[in-house]
Amino acid sequence: MKIVISPAKTLDYESKLPTTRGTQPQFLEEAETLNKKLERKTKKELKSLMSISEKLADLNYQRYKEFTTPFDKKNARPAVYAFSGDVYQGLDAYSLATDTLDRLQDSLRILSGMYGILRPLDLMQPYRLEMGTDLHIQRNKNLYEFWGTRLTDSLNEELEDDELFLNLASNEYFKVIQPERLKVPVISPVFKDFKNGKLKIISFFAKKARGSMVRYIMDQDITTQKGLLGFNYDGYGYSEKYTENELEPVFVR
Repeated sequence: MKIVISPAKTLDYESKLPTTRGTQPQFLEEAETLNKKLERKTKKELKSLMSISEKLADLNYQRYKEFTTPFDKKNARPAVYAFSGDVYQGLDAYSLATDTLDRLQDSLRILSGMYGILRPLDLMQPYRLEMGTDLHIQRNKNLYEFWGTRLTDSLNEELEDDELFLNLASNEYFKVIQPERLKVPVISPVFKDFKNGKLKIISFFAKKARGSMVRYIMDQDITTQKGLLGFNYDGYGYSEKYTENELEPVFVR
């Protein structure tokens, strides 16, 4: 199984790491190209480009200036332990058994505006670059054009002909993938909550549920679509009633 998720704006470079392992990102050369473009921008330009506060513009201005290769354990951190947003709280990688890391490394892929695709143990330096940013780079008007077919091609190289492909990324990030070019169908789970008597997607809960589903897959060693429907973390359960498309199974609570 291959699973794609989004990165997070919130980063953690302080918590003690549960492993000493670290691998190199596949698209580090592209990340260097992007950083060279970003490090030439002023704080004011970064603030406008990313619609962020002066404080965040200052922080990321410094990050781009300090970006350096090669990546090692002193200047970078494994991606799955560096991101700490809602999805990653649901995944809770810090509490995963170390012998599960090999399966996580084989299955999980993190889509990134800066790094393209990251495996869980791929080293990364702190950054902020959302996939939807209109960064003009080379002859491309945005990051979707910059990454082009690279990420889809990379996933296809890894995918077996009958392997499950699970999309747990946000729309902003999954737009960088061309699903019609993938060699296997895409399964995109939907997480809904009852609120005021109505069933709806609540962003905060849905994000955490995506991470919890990754954790469920790792905990239970899920390899089939049927097994996926057994997801029951955080009070969610598969709903045949609300599922209209088997490639978009709906989980409710």
